[in-house]
Amino acid sequence: MTAKPTTATDVLIVGAGPTGLLLAGDLAAAGVGVTVLEKRAAESNLTRAFAVHARSLELLDARGLADDLIATGRPLTSLKMFNRFGVDLGSLPTRFPFVLITPQYHVERLLQERAEQAGATILRGAEVTALRQDAEGVTLETRDGGSHHARYAVGTDGVHSTVRDLLGIPFPGESVVDSVMLADVRLEREPADAVTVGANEAGFAFLAPFGDGWYRLIAWDRAERQPDGSSPSPERLAAIARAALGEDHGLHDVRWSSTFHSDERQAPNYRSGRVFLAGDAAHCHSPAGGQGMNTGLQDAANLSWKLVAALQGHATDALLDTYQSERHPVGRTVLRTSGALIRLALAESAPTRALRGALTTIGGHLDLVTERGARMISGIGIAYPAPKDAHPQVGKRVPDLRLTALRKPVEGAPAAPERLYEALRAGRFVLVSNDELAAAEPWADRMVTAAPADPHGKLRDTVLLIRPDGYAAWAAVDPGQGELRAALTSWLGDPA
Repeated sequence: MTAKPTTATDVLIVGAGPTGLLLAGDLAAAGVGVTVLEKRAAESNLTRAFAVHARSLELLDARGLADDLIATGRPLTSLKMFNRFGVDLGSLPTRFPFVLITPQYHVERLLQERAEQAGATILRGAEVTALRQDAEGVTLETRDGGSHHARYAVGTDGVHSTVRDLLGIPFPGESVVDSVMLADVRLEREPADAVTVGANEAGFAFLAPFGDGWYRLIAWDRAERQPDGSSPSPERLAAIARAALGEDHGLHDVRWSSTFHSDERQAPNYRSGRVFLAGDAAHCHSPAGGQGMNTGLQDAANLSWKLVAALQGHATDALLDTYQSERHPVGRTVLRTSGALIRLALAESAPTRALRGALTTIGGHLDLVTERGARMISGIGIAYPAPKDAHPQVGKRVPDLRLTALRKPVEGAPAAPERLYEALRAGRFVLVSNDELAAAEPWADRMVTAAPADPHGKLRDTVLLIRPDGYAAWAAVDPGQGELRAALTSWLGDPA
């Protein structure tokens, strides 16, 4: 679709990458008007992300997309870091105890199909050039002379975000590594592993398959640097692959190559009035650990239901402020962990290389460290702040609970979901309880109700209110109806 001169809607999203598309699909599915402005006139061939972690797969499962995405890639139960040292993902407490290796464009395709089917409008060739906002809404102007108005806007337009620049929000940080080479190549000899990675005194190299015979090579040569945008030769790519991986796998047929630098930056504020930042527009970091796209998807899942609640009049502006308080610390943690990994991988000093060697040697014995690392890299271990007197589950991700049938059918959810992430497909809160469901009837337009499949299990006397993004909003053991109603009013607004 080509850009139109004027639009008016509820939410404008700038950028049609994974973050913007997931957000658009959530909003449209909830009945919110949404238009995505994308400056690219056509789809881009470039993909840097290949890893979809467990928490992102859970979020995609809650949108009915996980199984289709898994069919496009290869699951890995461990993530190799420095040659022999890796992080074990196989014991994660999730339906997806692995990292899925698949090109980013498969994620974008599924999210775009969902967003458009739900009613989102995607305008291509719409490059934003100006931004104005007031107490009533936001207006974005595009290079083609278009003017687009909405009650809220979200910048998901990447590291070089125009929205962030127009808001005057700084993006402090530093370049972690320069002269990183990207290339699409063919190989004569298929690597033994789905992802091949190596780092040593020569540099770093990473190989991942597109699934059609082509591979993405990401490499860094310690001895030679080139400016951004330069195209490394096939001979140079093969040489660094041999040096870092031990062999070049018969690298040939380079169809595209370029050079870029990797930054480590974070905006201090993810919100300015009625405009929000998400994904790489809010934070960027090294590719180590494959957390970039995943962090952006989780930003979108956190923000979408809050925008819906505000637009539908079920929440105050204070709920929108929790996007900053919940997601900014997560972005900061990802910067630190990915930064530590890339610095170890590309270590130039003797002490740091010695540390990397020690980790390689003993990494398999650091069960506690690697378990925590697996939870954080996968996103499973991310939790949000909770009141001091709250139930221990509040603020934490809720696993995929087994459920009995719904009390009453809800549009958007399976008629009889057998597990939590099926129930979450309605895009609403989920109340899980053995005997308190009748008290929730006045909020039936905003909530799915279900009972645990095992009434004598861990949730025997616990009532659990789960947010649309899969985190526990509230929980209590054997609460009274007044306590439950107060919690529902606090989170879902006044009853219908």
